[in-house]
Amino acid sequence: MKRVASIVAILMAAAAWNGPAVLAFCGFYCAKADTKLFNKASQVVLVRQGDRTVLTMANDFKGDLKEFAVVIPVPTVLQKGQIHIGEKGVLDHLDAYSAPRLVEYFDEDPCRQYAVDRMMPMAAQAGVAGGLAESAGRRAQSLGVKIEAQYTVGEYDILILSALQSGGLETWLRENGYRIPAGASDVLTSYIRQNLKFFVARVNLKEQAKLGFTMLRPIQVAYESPKFMLPIRLGMVNADGPQELFVYALTSKGRVETTNYRTVKLPTGMDLPVYVKSRFPDFYKAMFSRAATKENMSAIFTEYAWDMNWCDPCAAEPLSNEELRQLGVFWLPDSGSGGRIGPRIPLPVPSGGQGVFVTRLHVRYDAAHFPEDLVFQETADRANFQGRYVLRHAWTGDSTCDAAGRYRAELTQRREREAQTLAMLTGWNIADIHRSMNASAPPDPAAWWQRIWK
Repeated sequence: MKRVASIVAILMAAAAWNGPAVLAFCGFYCAKADTKLFNKASQVVLVRQGDRTVLTMANDFKGDLKEFAVVIPVPTVLQKGQIHIGEKGVLDHLDAYSAPRLVEYFDEDPCRQYAVDRMMPMAAQAGVAGGLAESAGRRAQSLGVKIEAQYTVGEYDILILSALQSGGLETWLRENGYRIPAGASDVLTSYIRQNLKFFVARVNLKEQAKLGFTMLRPIQVAYESPKFMLPIRLGMVNADGPQELFVYALTSKGRVETTNYRTVKLPTGMDLPVYVKSRFPDFYKAMFSRAATKENMSAIFTEYAWDMNWCDPCAAEPLSNEELRQLGVFWLPDSGSGGRIGPRIPLPVPSGGQGVFVTRLHVRYDAAHFPEDLVFQETADRANFQGRYVLRHAWTGDSTCDAAGRYRAELTQRREREAQTLAMLTGWNIADIHRSMNASAPPDPAAWWQRIWK
């Protein structure tokens, strides 16, 4: 009985990172919204300069590895040396570095005098590839399918296919153990008309056991094409709902955006009630869902755009030269040191000339709202942007100067603004927000016991 594998266009991934927080100014980073918050989340790294692209695809496939397979349209027949198996830890680091983050600030005693102003918030079946029989090749030819190349790379058996028409390709895939969802024919026909090839990968269980890996590692491919695009339609054919896609674009010039869909910036820079610290994942998912709905689920969101040389606040340290080269950044000088491009700059300065600019894009997509593949362009925009949300802890001292009186009067208004902002961003009920704020509010600063150990 043949083993069955599902076709997907983009491999799935959920990243996790457990690195230390990094201090930034008088506040500090305290939480991040990485991809592990989302189900059905795919991660793709696109390294692009000129017509050269290195594509890294990670996955979080759950199930029997005999059932795993991936089919990806590619612009050309790939040589074996153009295919590489990467390390998931590097992609995890990139996810952590670019993730939206929550930062905390603590109000100072308003009665104290400062020399400077306080900082304000920023607005497979084993052997399929290597052991195809001659008769299988003849069968493929009779269906208008050509096996352009076949390799075993790492723990994957890989085929590069071309086809004359979708019917023959569907038949060949089914006969070789792939489950083709209804509706795939039209999408395959579109890719065939564009003269794209098909990258087909399965897990070689013997090779995987020999290498000692238990998790599937990311697949990387390097190719040249004037088209700067990412095929997503094939992965939506058998999807049972909207999917999340995170694209990390690494370029030498500047920010990356889509040309056939609107690219908008994520809402950012807002002050939120302090209790959100314990509910940041819930907040971020609700906020993103509301933002996507407001854009009629037809936009792509920029979550981060920054020169890789530095960060502020840092959800993770910038990637080193060695890590960037592992992701395919081919224009970096090979210093042999394995260090960062340069020292991390601790204060915000104009970025530029650092060699690598990262753009993190997040899209929630389905076939109804994203009928086309994603087409990108690199811009000259190097302005820094990040999804960043601020918690401001109130001062709870008992000073009695005029400034303290004004501060306490304004604090009530500030908390109401924070509540209204949270409701606006998430759609949460304002009464529930007020209750949560009151439940987490600090005790009366005039309480007798607070004065004992002041």
